[in-house]
Amino acid sequence: MSMDTKKAFLRTKFFDRMCHWTMVACFFLVAMSGLSWFFPSLNWLGSVLGTPQTARVLHPFLGTVVFGLLVIMFFRFVHHNLPVRTDIIWFRNVIGVLMNRHGDNLRIGKYNAGQKILFWGIMSLISVLFMTGIVAWRAYFAAYFPIPVIRVALLAHSLAGLALILLVIGHIYMGLWVKGSITGMLTGYVSRAWAKQHHDRWYEEKIASSSETPSKPHS
Repeated sequence: MSMDTKKAFLRTKFFDRMCHWTMVACFFLVAMSGLSWFFPSLNWLGSVLGTPQTARVLHPFLGTVVFGLLVIMFFRFVHHNLPVRTDIIWFRNVIGVLMNRHGDNLRIGKYNAGQKILFWGIMSLISVLFMTGIVAWRAYFAAYFPIPVIRVALLAHSLAGLALILLVIGHIYMGLWVKGSITGMLTGYVSRAWAKQHHDRWYEEKIASSSETPSKPHS
């Protein structure tokens, strides 16, 4: 690990990072195969899961894995993503934040208001995808539903999938745009300067916690 952990904060624990990156790998495969069916011109994307027959078998199973991992992450992160009064400060300064300017005291906790919106958007869409996917899962559940219901489920599943892919693209873009974010998700650690610049309230809470119990590591 290149970062001196004595001068950094542990932001994301190992278990959470493993859940995140495993989910990312599975989501990539699911998204590519899904796009190959939604857009005929992109049918070559389905080859990430092998033959078309293999892709149709693996797609729902991998989608279930993504859903399961996101459920785990929901319960581990939901308490950090509840709205608080100071979120309004982030919205008032959203242009500056998007331009990577952080001159004002934004009172941002572990996650900012934009990240909270992303969190709830992803969790909502994956729930829609899971429920509609169950209805349309031909091998196990589709026989229990009438054809019109399956058609509606397939439409909702496709639209929710596209919306989720767009949210994920936005998430990736912001992760690349904010220097240090990707490193934080790879190593788990962020520098104190990064924390102070991007999550000032969380930084102050960590400093206060360090002062109270200097001999113990903090998460």
